[in-house]
This record gives sequence, C-alpha cells and structure tokens, in this order.
Amino acid sequence: MLGITVFTTFLAYARTVWNSVGSMFTHPHRAVASKGTAGCALSTCAFLNEIPPTLTCALPLLSPPASSCGAPIFQPNLSARVVGGEDAIPHSWPWQISLQYLRDNTWRHTCGGTLITPNHVLTAAHCISNTLTYRVALGKNNLEVEDEAGSFYVGVDTIFVHEKWNSFLVRNDIALIKLAETVELSDTIQVACLPEEGSLLPQDYPCFVTGWGRLYTNGPIAAELQQGLQPVVDYATCSQRDWWGTTVKETMVCAGGDGVISACNGDSGGPLNCQAENGNWDVRGIVSFGSGLSCNTFKKPTVFTRVSAYIDWINQVGAPPRPPSSLPTPHLPFLQLFLYSFLHSFIHSPAQEVLIECLLHATLSQVQ
Repeated sequence: MLGITVFTTFLAYARTVWNSVGSMFTHPHRAVASKGTAGCALSTCAFLNEIPPTLTCALPLLSPPASSCGAPIFQPNLSARVVGGEDAIPHSWPWQISLQYLRDNTWRHTCGGTLITPNHVLTAAHCISNTLTYRVALGKNNLEVEDEAGSFYVGVDTIFVHEKWNSFLVRNDIALIKLAETVELSDTIQVACLPEEGSLLPQDYPCFVTGWGRLYTNGPIAAELQQGLQPVVDYATCSQRDWWGTTVKETMVCAGGDGVISACNGDSGGPLNCQAENGNWDVRGIVSFGSGLSCNTFKKPTVFTRVSAYIDWINQVGAPPRPPSSLPTPHLPFLQLFLYSFLHSFIHSPAQEVLIECLLHATLSQVQ
C-alpha cells in the first residue's frame, strides 16, 4: 500500500543520511524501554561514546539508528545456530516478533514474524487461522518473561493473507499483519529492511534464521530467541531431484541443508536475515516449510517465501480484508509435508507433478 511504500522509501533515505553522517561522528545509543514494564535487566551491555557537546545542537534532526531499518543497537553473534544451537544476544534481532494466539485465557507462541514498519508485520500465510485471536509480542527475548524490559504487546487490526495462498501446494505463503496501533521504535524494537524487488542472493550467501521454534526434532519450544547461520542454496541447486525437486518454485528461497543447522516447528513465519553491503539487515525470506522427516535433514534445506518476489504485493495490499472463509487453516499437517518429502523425488515432469498433487489431495481429503 502507499503508506508502506512511503515509509520504506523514507527509511532508505534516512539510512543513507545516517551512514554518511555516522562516518564522521560517533553518536550515543541510549537504551529505551518502549511501553514495557520493568522486568529483568538486559544481559548485554554496550560501551558507547557521547556526542561532542559542540555538535549536539548542530544535529537536532538526526535520530539514532532505531529510526532506520535493519540496524540493531545490540549486535548479533554471527556464529550461533538454531537447531542444536545457541541463544541469540538479547534484542540483537529487534524486528523479530512472536505471533501469539489466545487459548484457555493464555497467550501462546505459534509463529515468528518480522516488523517492517511501525504498523506492519510480515509472517507466513500458514500461520493464520480465522478461528483464533492474535496478538504480536515485540522487543522479546525470553518468551517466559511476560513483563520483559523493552517488550511490548499489541493487538491485530487486519490480517492480509495472499489471495493466491495455496495451503495444499504451499505456494504464496505470505501474510501481512496490520497492527492495532503504531509501535514506538526503540533499542529493542526496530524494523527490518525490505530487499530490492526481484533481487536474488548467490549460492552460499550467509544468512541467519531466527525464532523460538523447537530446539531439535520433537523437542521443546525455545524460551529464549535462537539464531543460526543458514547459507543460501540457489534455485538451480535446491530444485535438483535429490534436494527439493519441483516442490520448490522461483518465488521461494532455500537456505541450509547441511543436516545440522535448521529452522524447526515454531520458527514458521520468522525472517531469513541477510546483511546487505551497507551493513544493514534485510528480511530475505519468511520461514515456510521443511522436511517432514526431521528439522535438519541433509539436502532438505529450510524453504522460505522469497520476500523480493512479493514487494509489489506488500505495497498493494491496502484493499479491504477478504471474508473469513478465505483465510487458511492453521499449520500444515505433518502428513502433508511427509508425503511431499517422500514423493517429490518421483516427479520427473510437469505432468507427473500434477498427478502426484491430485493423489496427495485425494489422500489428505480422506484423512482430514
């Protein structure tokens, strides 16, 4: 929509100005708790310099990087991993959100997501159900601490699910959440940058997946935010028969597949964070699906919705929300992902793909 276009254009301009001025002066980065109540103290400290007093009045309109995109105050540890891995440095991915639903008077984590403007969150379409009530938790590190310092909870105004979302084929797995109120950006809550429309990353480009998903296959949900290095697997590789084959489309991006580091259940909807040449972080992917066999299967990298393929859609979804009947059901059945993992290797032509899709559809119709 127009608002997002204007905001992202402004962020790009502000980032350029900040980077130019930042090369000459060092500015203080003050810790700000955005609307959150005091809970546990931050476990990470930064040693920062002050603006020279003579320059303070000369730069009255400049804001700290919290007003830019993809520029965390607390720098991430770039050697951690998700499955079998380590905790992220608190608030080092300040655009990461927890999408939560209400059940039995308790808010429960269901998916990740990415704050891309103070009013909008990107997540996966398969995370959304018309039967649930949602809220978005921002500025979070530990999901078990309700009143965590620097955190903030906000309701949902409207959820835009891609009009061509196909839960059976796992296509166009993207949704945009409009928040019920504008979020105040801070050191713990910031927005990620959007990539250039249509842009692609090369093979082995280093990116990081983040989330509170399971620590290992069938394991517990993580309390503290996890992160892991997942190099990009280009389409030519990921679409090979012994990888994901024809299950992967060009509107997707693969990352990982080494059989060790992976996203897992509960990471869905979260970002694939890739650092641009200027040092800022773009959200290049939205966690969509992985192997039904295990979270970290060799040659079955995590598959993400490729954000650069949907920039126009993100900017144009200002239309009225669709009727509830068009919203998808909750998470894809594990049976469906297992069948895809098993049968995709038998697909050698578009005709065979259609036949197998019909077979899967008939099978799943009988068990649902």
